[in-house]
Amino acid sequence: MFPGATADREAADYVVVGAPLDVSTTFQPGARFGPDRVRRFARTYDDYDARTGHHFSDLAVHDHGDVRAWDDAEEYLEYLEGVVTDVRWDDALPLVLGGEHTVTLAGVRATDPDVFVCLDAHLDLREAYDGNPLSHATVTRHALDTADEAIILGARTGSEDEWDRAAESDVTVVAPEDVADWSPDFDARGDGDEEQSVYLTVDIDAADPGFAPGTGTMEPFGLEPREMRDAVRAVAETSEVVGFDAVEVNDRDDGQAAALAGKLVREFVFAHAAAAGGE
Repeated sequence: MFPGATADREAADYVVVGAPLDVSTTFQPGARFGPDRVRRFARTYDDYDARTGHHFSDLAVHDHGDVRAWDDAEEYLEYLEGVVTDVRWDDALPLVLGGEHTVTLAGVRATDPDVFVCLDAHLDLREAYDGNPLSHATVTRHALDTADEAIILGARTGSEDEWDRAAESDVTVVAPEDVADWSPDFDARGDGDEEQSVYLTVDIDAADPGFAPGTGTMEPFGLEPREMRDAVRAVAETSEVVGFDAVEVNDRDDGQAAALAGKLVREFVFAHAAAAGGE
């Protein structure tokens, strides 16, 4: 169980769902261990958050446990989408723990956001990777089949075709050195007074590998943890978030990546609950 996720499902405002898919990871496999490691390395965190004045265990978080993965990614994502859809039908906000980044597609399809916000080292705008059109390297392209636009924070690598796709009007790329000055303006881009819904995904490789080496595809010159924290807080506090996930944590380090992911999950919940007036 994610520490502090003690609420009954019927009373939950947030539901943790583990998604240990690990079939298209390219360089360092092990994302299947991500959900358990995130839970494990979050055990040391105090329940109380001084910034918001909230206790995590008071914020109605429930842990659904893991949705066991198998080797057919398309079938698995369809099943996982159903699990996340049930969370939404119960008027709760899903918190998905990956697993490879492909699991994000289930969350996006279940929540149907207007805006897809992604902290990621990679553009993930490929049509296919190693001949596989349903890969962790194709996530943002697939997300744009559902969302109207994508904002990629911290991206610093991609193929020439991906950078060409990123230059189109429905994609915004914020370089690592500019993330500290970025702030969301989703409301300003909405139609009339209607607030835009947002799905937020954190690929842990957005962090510089010096901070989170336990991930599948490390890429230097990345974000510092405080920059990731501030971006997560900003999205949680200023927009209609319909889903959140933290993905691409594996078992190839001493817990740095898992500890960061678990802390970002908590920061998201604290900030979102405070903005919503949670007790």
